[in-house]
Amino acid sequence: MTTETSVKQLPDGDAVFLSTETDTAWGHIGGLSILDPTGVPDFSYEKLLRQIGQRLVHVPRFRWKLLEVPFGLDRPYWVEVPDFDVRKHVHRIAVPAPGGMKELGELAGHLFARPLDRSRPLWEFWYIEGLADGKVAMFMKNHHCLMDGQAGVGLAEVMTDLSPDATAPPIVPDVMKEGMPVAPSAIQIAAQAARNILGRQVKRVEHVGRGLRAVASPLWQKRDEFAPPSWSDVPPLSFNKLVGMRRSFACASLDLEELKTIKKHFDVTLNDVVLEVIGGALRRWLRAKGELPERPLVAMCPVSLRAEGDQSLSNQITMMPVSLATDLGDPADRLRRIAKNSARSKESVQGSFDVLAAVSESLAPGLVGLLMRAMAIAPDSIPLPGNLIVSNVRGTPIPLYTAGARIESMYPMSVLQAGQGLNATVVSYMGKMEFGFTVDPDLVPDVHELCDQIHRSFEELSAAAEGVVHRAA
Repeated sequence: MTTETSVKQLPDGDAVFLSTETDTAWGHIGGLSILDPTGVPDFSYEKLLRQIGQRLVHVPRFRWKLLEVPFGLDRPYWVEVPDFDVRKHVHRIAVPAPGGMKELGELAGHLFARPLDRSRPLWEFWYIEGLADGKVAMFMKNHHCLMDGQAGVGLAEVMTDLSPDATAPPIVPDVMKEGMPVAPSAIQIAAQAARNILGRQVKRVEHVGRGLRAVASPLWQKRDEFAPPSWSDVPPLSFNKLVGMRRSFACASLDLEELKTIKKHFDVTLNDVVLEVIGGALRRWLRAKGELPERPLVAMCPVSLRAEGDQSLSNQITMMPVSLATDLGDPADRLRRIAKNSARSKESVQGSFDVLAAVSESLAPGLVGLLMRAMAIAPDSIPLPGNLIVSNVRGTPIPLYTAGARIESMYPMSVLQAGQGLNATVVSYMGKMEFGFTVDPDLVPDVHELCDQIHRSFEELSAAAEGVVHRAA
């Protein structure tokens, strides 16, 4: 681990996840893992606690907390917690009987709904016992400003082992070997704030020009049916309303090789197949409720801006709108439309106008926070860039172990943004695609019914890949 010390101010890409938080929409992400401790007689909360403490030595930023700049005039700084105690972050709880996935999902949603304490390192971990068949669950959440989802996969590899009886120390990426942050003085904070204020004024002029060009370009450019959807194309739905404080969670798994077979059959990307499965599930679910709109739903998909080989922990993402083609009844037609729309969106995303980046680089964090709170109060009156966020994170194909117990499944949880009471995140692990739906239960009270439609949507698409003429019901 490096011993270098320096002042560490959050970059715009990380700080934006703090300044865009509201009283009901927070910026943390999470993961729910199912462990099988069979054959590990000494597996326990205490053993897991010891392993977490030993591994966090290799990830210094999980012992840092925020130093906020007064009145939100500038981005926060990282500072070391001198009396860090892992026991303040690792908790123990039991799932209600009978300990099935529905009960576990409800508990995970309840734990996820708790905002993180900004006066402490921005993460927490829960050891969940009482599951059926003697299994145990781990639930972890950390703020998005710590790292993005792909960097979180690297963290999981540091925190886990490749065998149940591993004794070798973990392989730690160089980017995680960070030096201790030094707390800036009041003079340093004031001087840096002044420099950043001037820098934001320059950025503001640049972004205003780019924003005007982005708004005006569709007026003279001819749009075709595969062009990326604009904000005016997004149909309002029942879950695109004011997001409350509660959260629920449901999950599903599909076989990764079967999804890849469909990918090869239609000559599309794996992400296109995932989007079609989710789009097909949303179509069936909304149609059963009598809420399927004529216009197709729009998903906002995070796209990594990392250069090849870049494994840094900072957030480097932008958002890409993709039509889910829910206006089409045939799954094969939906997949082809999604693939073409996704390809066009990818072509246009590089160098395109990113509203979130423009706001975070042009305005002080405090002003961004006020703007987001104003938007959260009246989401119905503000056009949305998409109906929901759909993320796809590449995991590991090999089994992982923690404290000797095998991790059977990893289900992702993610943020709900203002006006978006539904989030779908997918991660690949050990030959499976794990789907996680995070929702506001007041806007989506039947998330388990939506999750059940994932399997039916996949069956429809599989039938289409086999050449069976199958129209959606």
